[in-house]
Amino acid sequence: MTRETDHGTENKAVVKKTAVRLPAKGFPVVGLGASAGGLEALEAFFKAMPDDSGAAFVVVTHLDPAHVSLMSELLQKYTAMPVTQVKDGVRVAPGHVYVIPPNRDLSILGGTLQLLEQVHPRGANLPIDHFFRALALDQQSHAIGIILSGTGSDGSTGLKAIKAGLGMTMVQSEVSAKYDGMPHNAIATGVVDYVLSPAEMPGQLLSYISHSRQQTPVELVAQAGKMPDALQKIFVILRARTNHDFSQYKMNTICRRIERRMNVHQLDDIHDYVRYLQESDKEAEILFNELLIGVTNFFRDPDAFEALGRALVEMLQHKPADYTVRVWVTGCSSGEEAYSVAILLIECMEQLKQHFSVQIFGTDIDDRAITTARAGLYPASILANLSEKRLRRYFIREDDGQYRIRKNVREMLVFAPQNLIKDPPFTKLDLLCCRNLLIYFGAELQQKLLPLFHYSLVDDGILFLGSSESIGQNTDSFIPVDKKWKIFRVVRSPLATRQLLVLPPQPSTRQDVASVMPQSIQQLEETSAFQMVEAILQQSDAPPCVIINEACNILYVYGKTGRFLEPPEGRVSVNLLEMVRPGLKKELAEAINKVAVHKQEVICKGLQVQHNGVRLVIDLLVKPILESTAMRGLIMVVFDEVPEQGKQLRAPRKAALKKQTKTVDELEQELLHTRESLQTTIEELETSNEELKSTNEELQSTNEELQSTNEELETSKEELQSLNEESATVNLELQSRIDDLSDANDDMKNLLDSTDIATVFLDVDLCVRRFTPKVSDIIPLSVADAGRPLGHFSTSLLQVDLAHDAKQVLDDLMVREQEAASKDGKAFLIRLRPYRTLGNVIDGVVITFLDITERKQMEKSLRHQIRLAEGIVQTIAEPLLVLDDTLRVVTANPAFYAAFMVTSEQTEGEFVYELGNGQWNIPRLRELLEDVLPSQSSFEDFRVEHDFEEIGRRSMLINARLIAAEAAEEGLILLAITDVTTVTNG
Repeated sequence: MTRETDHGTENKAVVKKTAVRLPAKGFPVVGLGASAGGLEALEAFFKAMPDDSGAAFVVVTHLDPAHVSLMSELLQKYTAMPVTQVKDGVRVAPGHVYVIPPNRDLSILGGTLQLLEQVHPRGANLPIDHFFRALALDQQSHAIGIILSGTGSDGSTGLKAIKAGLGMTMVQSEVSAKYDGMPHNAIATGVVDYVLSPAEMPGQLLSYISHSRQQTPVELVAQAGKMPDALQKIFVILRARTNHDFSQYKMNTICRRIERRMNVHQLDDIHDYVRYLQESDKEAEILFNELLIGVTNFFRDPDAFEALGRALVEMLQHKPADYTVRVWVTGCSSGEEAYSVAILLIECMEQLKQHFSVQIFGTDIDDRAITTARAGLYPASILANLSEKRLRRYFIREDDGQYRIRKNVREMLVFAPQNLIKDPPFTKLDLLCCRNLLIYFGAELQQKLLPLFHYSLVDDGILFLGSSESIGQNTDSFIPVDKKWKIFRVVRSPLATRQLLVLPPQPSTRQDVASVMPQSIQQLEETSAFQMVEAILQQSDAPPCVIINEACNILYVYGKTGRFLEPPEGRVSVNLLEMVRPGLKKELAEAINKVAVHKQEVICKGLQVQHNGVRLVIDLLVKPILESTAMRGLIMVVFDEVPEQGKQLRAPRKAALKKQTKTVDELEQELLHTRESLQTTIEELETSNEELKSTNEELQSTNEELQSTNEELETSKEELQSLNEESATVNLELQSRIDDLSDANDDMKNLLDSTDIATVFLDVDLCVRRFTPKVSDIIPLSVADAGRPLGHFSTSLLQVDLAHDAKQVLDDLMVREQEAASKDGKAFLIRLRPYRTLGNVIDGVVITFLDITERKQMEKSLRHQIRLAEGIVQTIAEPLLVLDDTLRVVTANPAFYAAFMVTSEQTEGEFVYELGNGQWNIPRLRELLEDVLPSQSSFEDFRVEHDFEEIGRRSMLINARLIAAEAAEEGLILLAITDVTTVTNG
């Protein structure tokens, strides 16, 4: 009972946002597995995923080990999160995307990504399963596994591990997947929480993560010895729907699984979940399978199986040659452990060079797990747990890539559904395996099962438990063979013999009714039900029958059953199996067991029983009672006596002697004839055997050759399939790169066509590689001229040798510029520079021709205007000063130098209020000047009277004007000074 399944979430039933409880610290780590066709799915996923999700993403794909992966660059275009290829030892961080590199396996330990060498050959490597299993162990409830498009079954086993660790699982819907192999196999595991398209996944993922951070765990654990009412209701509903009682399981485990289902359905209140459980048709079955916690594989804990092998060899070496080895593997799940034990027994017998008959019983509470175990068909992920030698010897590879257990191993095992808690055990066992099952049971139930195991084993039998389990206080019943790997041997002590084998009582459905129905009403309903059954039986003239409960105790008798039943000696008992007459007990017990399990009637015909020296022939009918509420769960046993075909045989031996009519001579003669015929037959058989032996040897030789060829073909097929997946991934990457290059080429063409700049691209041989349409105005080029040397073309430029200049650029790698005129009067700025690739390799020359005709004309006009302005300034008789924004003198006209008898060296660059003896350092004048630029103002006729050093006392009028400038330049101030001394004196 170690397998958990889930058929996906009923998305329509979602009520509120919720998620699996994550620990207070940490963040989710999302593993994304993809193969062929996965690039498109990854692009859609990350395009819809915001960069502030708070989760880390690890992308694991099937890559060509010899090809450089472009996956990180391609994904970076679809997300703002940093996308990097994994480097060994990098610690995962939220808001980052990590991509597996080629030819490496990826693992995680303590939140740190570890790169490992690939140990499996091409085609047998399963990188997604490898990483998902490590992710489940390292991150537990933080782990999230997502399977996207791809072929094969990689990732399916990893999802089981994540689910068992209370993580969340998602799978791309088969309809949206380009290749549905991986999604199909993942969904078939039954552990998938959500099946969505890649674009829909981020929304559900964000809801899951958001709720997990803000919600506190639901209090489900029992307090003061009393189980919470909501939890009791869940157990009642589960028992009614599945006929299995989980009330004696460990509450911690049960509560975690219930919380997980609440979070998957986004329910915050436990009472809401109880109601949903009642209303949903599928949720009880899904929760039931969630509680069947199971992650199993072949030879789990190899060291433990090595220790078990040593113990089995020690036990079997003392057994006789015709001994039958009996093994019971409880909670066998999908059969991996049971088959591992079978393989181990084969190897032990080979080591001892003995052969024993082997009977292995694999049981589990999960019918679907038993179906899988019976099929003996497993995915390619078992390669991670089996050596190549065991794989070739004990498995056959199917066409779909799965592996089937060989017939000689399969015939050793019998699988059957069984509830370990309430169903009868197997007995006379040499080995009982109960690994990683007891840890999910409460202490009381464990102590009741261990005496049962002791009873089931023979005197030197072996009990094989899980590494986290123990025998508790049953040290008088078992002695350790290997303490580390929990292998024990049975001992028979008086104390162990006195221990009672009491199985936990399995409440019937009637007890469920009693919990919600008054006792008087319940008794009345049961009485009415029995009266109704009696009336029906009497009216239908039915044969004798009895009605029994699940413990085989008789509750009701109809008709005369004395010919078939008799009270046992000793203590009074109403148990049907103790009262039934010899000849019926075995068949009746088997029929009752089948009816209890399958809820279908069983008929056993032609059974014989002795009564008062008379042999009776009866047909036995065992059927479940399903109709009545009060009697549901009971079983009816009908004894239908078959009419005799003649006289009753009271003395069979005497009648047989009377019927003998042959004489001794006749018998001797017949015997002689038989011997002669037999001798002839033996001789013919020996001849046929010789021929068959020879033919068999030839067939064996041919079979070995075919098997060898088949193995080679299988290996080649695996390699080709792996290569095909890798090629598909590489093709998608290359196609994406081609699309990018095509877009870049289109952008470049449109850019060159729209720049209106003549450009020529030359290769290293100075041949034309590409050019813009504008070049045709300078060099007569056409599309057909691509590849021709530049020197073959004449140009409209005067006194320019482009080929020579281009060769110099290739020689010294220097950028060259020159101006040149054309024959039609235009001017061009020619720039030649080396053509560099992204790898910094010189691969030619780029020549650009910039039309500067208008610029030249503007320069000419500007020079003329400057000369004109300078002439005007020089001619004006009044002194002029030009000041900058700091009031320093920029320049002055000759009239200023002459009027104040100073030179340009004494004036330019000086503050205006520091000129001469400070004659211009007038506060009011300074205030007016400082306000000209900020306010873009001017002033006129500001009078200044001062004794100047060289010219004496003068009266001056000052006018200031703003000289406007461009936006990026500072303005200037023009001062005009007029001497009005003469006018004033006059």
